[in-house]
Amino acid sequence: MSDHYGNIKVDQMKSIADDTKKEAVDTEEQVPVSSGVSVSPDPSSSLPTTGTDATSSTLLCKQRSRSHSRPGKDEKTSRGKSVFDRSVQGSVVPALAIKKINIAENEQTLHIKGTGKILQGKSETNGNYVTIPASQNIHETRREDGLKPSRKRRPVTVDTSKAKTSLEALKLSIKQLKWKEFPMGRRAACDIYWHGVSFHDNENIVSGQVNKFPGMVEMLRKINLSRAVRTMQEVFPEEYDFYPRSWILPEEYQQFSTQIRVVKENDSTVNPTFIVKPDGGSQGDGIYLIRDPSDLKLMVGSQAKQAVVQEYIPKPLLIDKLKFDIRLYVLIKSLEPLEIYIAKEGLTRFCTEPYQEPSQKNLSHVFMHLTNYSLNVHSGNFVHSDSQNTGSKRTLSSVLYRLAAKGVDIKRVWSDIIALVIKTVIAVVPELRVYYQADIPPGKPGPTCFQILGFDILLMKNLKPVLLEVNSNPSMRIEHEQEVAPGVFEYVPSPVDEEVKVGVIRDTLRLMDPFNKKQTISSQTKSGGLEHGEEIPVETESQGRSPDEMGNLPSLCLKQVYPKYTKQFNYLRLVERIAALFIRFLGVKGNMRLGPTAFRTFIRTCKLSNSNFTMASVDILYIDITRRWSGTLPDSREAGMGLQAFVEAFFYLAGRRFKSLVLKEQVMLLLELCEAQLGPQPSVEDRRSLSCSRALPRAIKTQTLCLTNPHLNSPVPQRRAASQDYQAHQRLKPRTLRANVEN
Repeated sequence: MSDHYGNIKVDQMKSIADDTKKEAVDTEEQVPVSSGVSVSPDPSSSLPTTGTDATSSTLLCKQRSRSHSRPGKDEKTSRGKSVFDRSVQGSVVPALAIKKINIAENEQTLHIKGTGKILQGKSETNGNYVTIPASQNIHETRREDGLKPSRKRRPVTVDTSKAKTSLEALKLSIKQLKWKEFPMGRRAACDIYWHGVSFHDNENIVSGQVNKFPGMVEMLRKINLSRAVRTMQEVFPEEYDFYPRSWILPEEYQQFSTQIRVVKENDSTVNPTFIVKPDGGSQGDGIYLIRDPSDLKLMVGSQAKQAVVQEYIPKPLLIDKLKFDIRLYVLIKSLEPLEIYIAKEGLTRFCTEPYQEPSQKNLSHVFMHLTNYSLNVHSGNFVHSDSQNTGSKRTLSSVLYRLAAKGVDIKRVWSDIIALVIKTVIAVVPELRVYYQADIPPGKPGPTCFQILGFDILLMKNLKPVLLEVNSNPSMRIEHEQEVAPGVFEYVPSPVDEEVKVGVIRDTLRLMDPFNKKQTISSQTKSGGLEHGEEIPVETESQGRSPDEMGNLPSLCLKQVYPKYTKQFNYLRLVERIAALFIRFLGVKGNMRLGPTAFRTFIRTCKLSNSNFTMASVDILYIDITRRWSGTLPDSREAGMGLQAFVEAFFYLAGRRFKSLVLKEQVMLLLELCEAQLGPQPSVEDRRSLSCSRALPRAIKTQTLCLTNPHLNSPVPQRRAASQDYQAHQRLKPRTLRANVEN
């Protein structure tokens, strides 16, 4: 959410009503907004939004209210007043005053003097303020009236009091942008809050933008990420084959043991290797390799150890006989609409011992098998280098250049990496939406969010990318620890880290600049997306800022990949549509679990019960699934059915209703049926419960339910969906029902 506290400078503006009276308003300090007031900007505003104090806002509204109540001569006179001229310059005025002007449509029209044009503004459904967008014609009018142009607007403010390890790179970025940093925080609201760990680093933010999403830390823990990707593998097994087969410990230990025993019995020559990763581990801590289930370390003291065991990739791509992985930085700019950016430059982290395929003798050689920087930096073979193409940490571009010199199709590799990133984000977004509405309920004060993620990707020998994990808090240090004397360590600058990380943070801030021109993406996504390769205009330093303000900054190092490639990947967002149904029946309380009554309401509303599936059967289904999932989530404090349990129940219902089809087709048909029964235009309360961003155009909010089905407004799809039981067998060739995999 953009900041709404700004500077207004009006130099001796003459009033037609009183030629002798002069008024000068000079407000240099920011005006804090009460924590109990929600301030929402209009996303369609194309110029910076500045704030006025309460007195001038009240005076402005009274003047405009009188001008609308007395047409004719009085109206003409009111347009010439200096107060009115000040109001058009992108001001923010109370929505109650606007309602006096036009109660019926909750809109107002401003006739700009000397232009004959009309500006329109709308009050937000969830805020108390309305933004009146400014126009270039305003500046022309001011020149015609002999008025001085407004002063250069204030710099963007950034609260860095919680930045932690990313502080140095963040400071450099803010300095390059000529923004204003508040390292100790401040009472008045800032435009951007940079947290080091999670959204909850600071609990008292009611406006601005935070660089963390609620629930991202929990969602990207290894178990939750595995579950999210595995759900997508059930529906789209071919599209999600970039994630190694995994098992969750200790609950799936018996499945893991049985499957490995069967594989070895069928082929005695096969002896696969597995890598075990603690659920809450980081920086390589607690990771180890095994070749037999009996080698698992399941207990820590008296408690079972939560972990993920995955198939180990035995044939990675090697450079200089060393195994390496790619750290790629990904920006999620918003959830609704979904916007994803990928950094054009990344890091490659190398092992420090020549690679050999795993055997019983070398399983414990962490410097050979594990690419984690925090492990290999302690190796005697680790090489700190000032060059980008040598040493144990290099830039991604230097590695791609070497591969291209060997004839590798780099464009194809990069395209596969982009697809992996988009598909992974699509897998975790459904749960993120649930967390978002729980921590920032629609219609209540709160910030908007963005976040930089660290994707760890391994290239196989055949150049296929494999997802290792996703980090919610990737290291943004631009220095490394070096032993300058025996037992004496100090931090020294790392040119490779600074080159990559400062650019990522700086350009993330540029994209999140609240004064930049906002993009209207809804019109692009409604039509089903864009063709591959078609460019979407990306915010640049020239939008909303003068060249003098931005200085000589390089072009953005972040490339937009979604919604740019919407058409190629939008069909994968089926689980997100299920999450929209789930959130709808949660209500507006901000909770994250569905109670038995709400689940029964879902079944009744979507008309999913019949003589073969009674409401008693519905209750049994709810109890069975909820009980099983509550056993797998021992830390859960809230009773009821979570999203993952609801998705399992939805898959079960789809399988019962469309038995002869594969799971993907079953889910699609049941979704169409439910969406048709619910209707394309939910009520106001339903829209509020579905919305994950409180400052969106109304057109987006009313379509949140049908994320990938924008044409559901047509009566034809509604009739078709309502009778899918019969038509499914007429239109689709019957196939064998695909059995559900684990969980």
